This record gives sequence, structure tokens and C-alpha cells, in this order.
Amino acid sequence: MDLGLSGARALVTAASKGLGKACAAALAQEGARVFLVSRDDALLAQVEREMGAAGHLALDLSQPENPARAVTAAVDALGGLDILICNAGGPPAGTFQSTPLANWDNGYQLTLMSAVRLTEAALPHLKRSGRGRIINVTSTSVRQPIPNLVLSNAFRSAVTAMAKTLSMEVAGDNVTVNNLAPGTMMTDRAKVLYGDSIPEVEKTIPMGRLGTPEEYGAVCAFLCSLQAGYVTGQTLGVDGGLLKGVH
Repeated sequence: MDLGLSGARALVTAASKGLGKACAAALAQEGARVFLVSRDDALLAQVEREMGAAGHLALDLSQPENPARAVTAAVDALGGLDILICNAGGPPAGTFQSTPLANWDNGYQLTLMSAVRLTEAALPHLKRSGRGRIINVTSTSVRQPIPNLVLSNAFRSAVTAMAKTLSMEVAGDNVTVNNLAPGTMMTDRAKVLYGDSIPEVEKTIPMGRLGTPEEYGAVCAFLCSLQAGYVTGQTLGVDGGLLKGVH
């Protein structure tokens, strides 16, 4: 199936590895022109070469001025913007009682406000596109909180609510806004969080395994497609059946 992404202009953040890289790669494979943002310039340059991306910029998106800089750089490189993939590295693990207040401030800037600022800067361009797409990389924790990840649980839930609200505001501009909630995927973060206990984690997943970034990226590409033009305001789980709810 042709997803209608050839020539589409996409900005993908936290794109040097993991789920962000997988989303960027899936879009590039469908013919989209992709601009990459992450903190590691050398790694980004390598990824740009691998997938033939249109450019990259190394930025820390937790700094208030940088999301707008990222959007400006992408628009300059691409000549406009059709797709925004908002991704950010996860905040530190921890329980409520073990998490210092400073970590709340940092998580707020990294996980919530980077998405808010990216969206604010990108929205005028996405409206002009006529086929704008915003995808927020979130987590199944927005529906079923994950123990020991209080910061991620809190701030990704805030992103989800923000996106749902925005989706109603911009639907008339042919801009869709969706959240893509990964379950436990085989990423560097999962290896750090679960280590040698990954086999035990896999037993909790109906499909009996962790998902791959490539599987996640493929769903991301579909949500950016012309065929998904009537899908908005949704949180779609890519979780191997992990979530038990019917919603």
C-alpha cells in the first residue's frame, strides 16, 4: 500500500536511536524527507547518512529556546513542514518518594514542555500544509501507570491530554494529532530499566516478547499517511496486548 508519504516533510526529535530513529527510518523508507534532531551530533550525522535524511541539528530540547530553533531549522531545510514527531528521552526512573523535586522540574521541561513548544512552533506550518500530522511518542503508562516511573507516568499523561485537546481545535485545519503509546520495546532504555529480567517481563506480555522499534515505526508511518486522515485525538497502543483495558 502506498502511504502517500513521498515528498512529505517531517521533523523527528530524539531521532538518533530507539523509537525516534525507527519513526524517522519508516518515514524515509516511504519517501518522506526527514529532518533529525537529538542531542548527539556525531550519532545524528551517522543516522542521517544511513537513511539519507535531509539534515540534522543537535539540540537539548529541554532548554526553552531550542524547540523553536529545531522547527525553524527543519522548515529552512525542507521548505515547509507536514509532519511533526514529538519524542524525548524518558525521565529518570523512580518512585514518588525517591524522586527529588529537581527531577520533577527537569522532567517537566524534557517530557511535557518540549512537546508543547515543538507543537506551538510547528503548528502554523502544519496548518499551511493542508495535511498536517502530529504524533507524540508516549507510553502505555498513560493508561496503566508503570511502577517506579512516576515522572514518565505523570508527564506523558499530560502530553496525552494536551494532544487530545489540541486535536479538537485543529481538526478543521486538516491537522491530525495522535499519541503512539509503546509497550515494552527492545530499546536501550528497556535494557537499562529491566536488564537481566527481560525474560520475566516478556512473560507478562500476551505475545510473549518485546516489540521491535521497527514495528513501532511502521505504525507511526501509517498514522502520518494520507489513509489515516480521519484518525485524530487517539492514543494507540503498540504493546503486544499488554494493556488489559477495553478502551
